[in-house]
Amino acid sequence: MSQPYDLAIRASSVFTEGRWRPATIAVRDGVVAAIADDDEEVPAHAVVTLPEGQVLVPGIVDSHVHVNEPGRTEWEGFTTATRAAAAGGVTTIVDMPLNSIPPTTTVAALELKRAAAGPQASVDVGFWGGAIPSSLGSLEPLRAAGVFGFKAFLSPSGVDEFPHLSTAQLRSALSEVAGFGGLLIVHAEDPSVLDRSGNDGGADYRAFVASRPELAEEDAIAHVIEGVRATGARAHILHLSSARALDAIRAAKAEGLPITVETCPHYLSFSAEHIPDGATQFKCCPPIRDEANRDLLWEALLDGTIDLIASDHSPSTAELKFAGDGDFQEAWGGISGLQVSFPAVWTAARERGIPLDRVLGWMAVNTAALLGLGETKGSIAVGADADLVAFSPEEAFAVHASALEHKNAVSAYDGRTLRGVVHTTWLAGEVVHVLDDTEERMPRGRLLERRSTL
Repeated sequence: MSQPYDLAIRASSVFTEGRWRPATIAVRDGVVAAIADDDEEVPAHAVVTLPEGQVLVPGIVDSHVHVNEPGRTEWEGFTTATRAAAAGGVTTIVDMPLNSIPPTTTVAALELKRAAAGPQASVDVGFWGGAIPSSLGSLEPLRAAGVFGFKAFLSPSGVDEFPHLSTAQLRSALSEVAGFGGLLIVHAEDPSVLDRSGNDGGADYRAFVASRPELAEEDAIAHVIEGVRATGARAHILHLSSARALDAIRAAKAEGLPITVETCPHYLSFSAEHIPDGATQFKCCPPIRDEANRDLLWEALLDGTIDLIASDHSPSTAELKFAGDGDFQEAWGGISGLQVSFPAVWTAARERGIPLDRVLGWMAVNTAALLGLGETKGSIAVGADADLVAFSPEEAFAVHASALEHKNAVSAYDGRTLRGVVHTTWLAGEVVHVLDDTEERMPRGRLLERRSTL
């Protein structure tokens, strides 16, 4: 008789191999070792049977998270960010190269990030590098050190230590990453459009949206498409908010250009018509637009024009988020939503009759694929990491910002009722979160590197 497995999880509904089925997931040495029928006897040192109403799904892979440590840890650090992730069913995050100090634009800065994250991480953590004017021409050493790709801004980032690229520098960055088969991920807003659209700020949300018009995204994305066509580089458009850019993206994909696109939970959950004046907890760049635009983003997800959904968790202190007493020009931009991103998207999808498996495709399968982690992350399959979530899709809960694991009690989702409760999260077969459990758990997260074959 073979040795017992470390863990067996039995559920009446498991999402595996692209379908739902009753199954028992057997785990050994942190990976899924076998998938058996739910009524099959599976010897294991620990056996868990999910109660009625809970389903077993793969851990969410969030490819867009700002942790801010070191340097701005008062905004968010690895302890709080990764605990929030685990509580939200997110088992892998990839940290953006800003707003930490120093930004992750050198190998030395990456090592500082890794040293900070390693002892604190409750989930697995990878890192993006940064493409800024001073790092162009020297990106390959960072790639060799394990970053998953390089982030560039085409408009001011909001922090002086991470300047944006001009259109000519964007072309240079794309040529450079094409030379070694890398990936450039792009905050696509055109600064000349933003300059022409600037206003005096204030509490009027509509005035804020007008200051960051859809044309800014359209023009910047056109520059990316032109650069990809010229260089053959892989590019990924971050946090798409404007549906007006979708036709150009569809055409680029139809042409066969290697471009992928993400949008975010807040663009799918909120609309400009329902954001009160002065409610700067909703400020982000590019901004949350109107309901008709939101509908078109959902359509683009369903037809594959938009590939994935990532949180763009971008927290700050309450003092910064509410700076200017409701003035959208003064307040820090960014939505703090890591812990609630999965339930938020599921809630909005459910209201539209979109099944949970599509949400898992956008937030687990496709995010893992973007990172080259599709063999180990984002699915429940033999040989994959045993990153698993017991999820109750029909159970509702009210979001209270003060109860979230995020470092600062500021959230656009505060007071909102969502569907989908994360009851238990396993990372490599070890429990890293249990709902309403106060047990202090050892950080079990691993530091991830880009696979050398990518």
